[in-house]
Amino acid sequence: MFPTLPSADADNLDWLAFEQAGVLTTAQATRLLTAGTVRGLVRSGRWRAICRGVLLTGNGRLTRDQQLWVAVLAAGPGAVLAGATARAEAGVRGLRREPVHVLVPADRRAARTTLRRLPIDMVAVAMHRTSVLPPEHVQLARPTRTTTARALVDAASWACGIDEAQAALAAGCQQRRVLPQELREVLDVLPRAPRRRLIRQTVEDIAGGAEALSEIDFLRLCRRHALPRPDLQERRVDQDGRVRWLDAYWREWRVHAEIDGAYHMDVRQWAADMRRQNAVWTSGDRILRFPAWLVRARPDEVAGTVRRALMAAGWRLGR
Repeated sequence: MFPTLPSADADNLDWLAFEQAGVLTTAQATRLLTAGTVRGLVRSGRWRAICRGVLLTGNGRLTRDQQLWVAVLAAGPGAVLAGATARAEAGVRGLRREPVHVLVPADRRAARTTLRRLPIDMVAVAMHRTSVLPPEHVQLARPTRTTTARALVDAASWACGIDEAQAALAAGCQQRRVLPQELREVLDVLPRAPRRRLIRQTVEDIAGGAEALSEIDFLRLCRRHALPRPDLQERRVDQDGRVRWLDAYWREWRVHAEIDGAYHMDVRQWAADMRRQNAVWTSGDRILRFPAWLVRARPDEVAGTVRRALMAAGWRLGR
């Protein structure tokens, strides 16, 4: 539900509360009201004291927008939404949204004690420090957040594991929220970013056509087992004139590999996949199919199958 726009005769307090989803710092409130008036509003129950220095101009449970404002204001001056939180606010779907991530300047002492004493209706807040946050990495919003490209690089740096890090980058590009070149430009100014090498390699894989995490896993498998790099999302026109997109294709040896996710297990999709597979087979190509879980769980087995198919088609190790 959208907040109600203040009336034409609204005062500065009403407009500030509207802009910040009803969340104010004590300093903001006392600049517009007397300190005694603010204390009276809190004591009477009309306002809530969320934590030290942060107030809610109401007494209900915190909404999602209010939680974001509490996180930024409680973290102190210069704090911005970042990482997975900024990524979600930019519209990247399908990834977890908690805890709320905020980024603060490295030279400022942040209120960690305050962030550990938030009320029960407030989500956890993860605070990160940075000495590199140029203006071009900041997106003006309510609350202020990092740009989508910086958010994705940070999210990958702070992720719990490699798969989560790669999924963050792949989702942003797959959903057309960011370009690989924008990720490269952010990475260029973050020489000490955690997982920098992994992030750069993943971005290059995405730029080469791999947008799904399963395709990125497949490219990593090819590198580790000294297999030639396939072309990804290869465009083909079948004998009926329909455009087909091949997950991985070795053009020189006419070997094609499909990486099937859970979507391909649907009966209707399965039938469509078989028709597409038959169209590729009848053109003379060799076709391999692997479920995405097998690529991740048994990479040696998948690599062995690919190697045998390529060698049968004329490839030799070391070429």
